[in-house]
Amino acid sequence: MMPNEAFDKLFDKVPNDVSDKASDKASDEARYLYCIVNSPSCGQEHLGNIGIERQAVYTIPYKDIAAIVHTCQPVPYDSKDPRKAEGWVLEHSYVIDQAMKKYESILPFSFDVILREGDSQIEQWLGRNYDRLWKQLDALLGKAEYTVQIFYDYEFLKAKILMANLDLNDMQNRIENESKGKAYLLSKKLNQIIKRDLEAESRLLAEEFLLQIKEHADKLVVNDRPSWIPENFRDMKLMASYSCLVRKDNVDRLGEVLEGINSLQGFRVRFTGPWAPFSFVDFQGLA
Repeated sequence: MMPNEAFDKLFDKVPNDVSDKASDKASDEARYLYCIVNSPSCGQEHLGNIGIERQAVYTIPYKDIAAIVHTCQPVPYDSKDPRKAEGWVLEHSYVIDQAMKKYESILPFSFDVILREGDSQIEQWLGRNYDRLWKQLDALLGKAEYTVQIFYDYEFLKAKILMANLDLNDMQNRIENESKGKAYLLSKKLNQIIKRDLEAESRLLAEEFLLQIKEHADKLVVNDRPSWIPENFRDMKLMASYSCLVRKDNVDRLGEVLEGINSLQGFRVRFTGPWAPFSFVDFQGLA
């Protein structure tokens, strides 16, 4: 199974906002931050007018790392028009995508991170936090984030549980021959038992699948509340959702494992990426 590029990751909000580090002094000078990258050239690079609303994007280097930014006013990108806001998010993501192609390692910021500072202050900020940023860039070298979602057919798994349990089969047959009142009570009890057994079966299968997936991921984060599920998957139940940090040479192996799960009757797998490693970056506590 090969990963697909999809748009759901673009709208995930990751708590990577460092805008509270901005200077308290009044200033019209600010920089919009897209990401931090490894930059062996050590010089400033101009990446073109590829930013939000075609802003000129460039790097602010410090030693062998750099911040990718554009110049802006010290005000957030805020709009009541959802289409406009969505466009900004997509433009933000486009810059990050281009950075992933150009640089070997990247620390992405979530949308709308603004520092009320100029280039020299951003360079000083990079200097103060160089060790932490460099260690994260080094740890992410040659890796990317992939989303794995496993879905199951509720009715198929329900039928499987009924077939494997003679007592439940007997209870289902009794319902057909009981009076309306007794049939209602038996049906309610049967549904409760099936729901309990189905949830237990689902947990066991999810744990089994997780062990297989972990073999090919350096790190894994469980997504308890996925931000978005495509329309063509909404007729199924979500069993598990993971963000996986995967080495480039392990992607095909992970794809093979997921193809095996996807081929099981009653199951479907959604595999997307590569993404910038939003789920595996920590900007908290930077000076």
